[in-house]
Amino acid sequence: MKPIPVLTSTDYNILRELTKNAKDSTNIREIALLTQELDRAVINKDGVVDESIVRMNSQVTIEDLKTKQQMKVQIVMPSQANLKEGKVSILAPLCVAIIGFKEDAEVEWQLPSGIKNLKIINVINS
Repeated sequence: MKPIPVLTSTDYNILRELTKNAKDSTNIREIALLTQELDRAVINKDGVVDESIVRMNSQVTIEDLKTKQQMKVQIVMPSQANLKEGKVSILAPLCVAIIGFKEDAEVEWQLPSGIKNLKIINVINS
């Protein structure tokens, strides 16, 4: 069974607003998937969420369990995305896949390149 995402109330409200206001048809699938994740998420007060949980602005190291390839990303709002700086939009499939999950969690997600099994190796929240 798929783990349940855990979000801070601030992140939840920001993401819920983003999904309601998103008009960009290129991200309709990701918006729908993010909405599904928000619908099933556990919402905690800010400050009581485990520091190892992926949230907005987290710097995350993820590993593809099949290829053992690792990548580091920072999850940001779409307007702040900059791949050269490793800043990836929350509406990117990868970020939708990991938001709200803890370090060491394994998630399966449909990415453009196919179904991937990912492991969250490290989470830094500053």
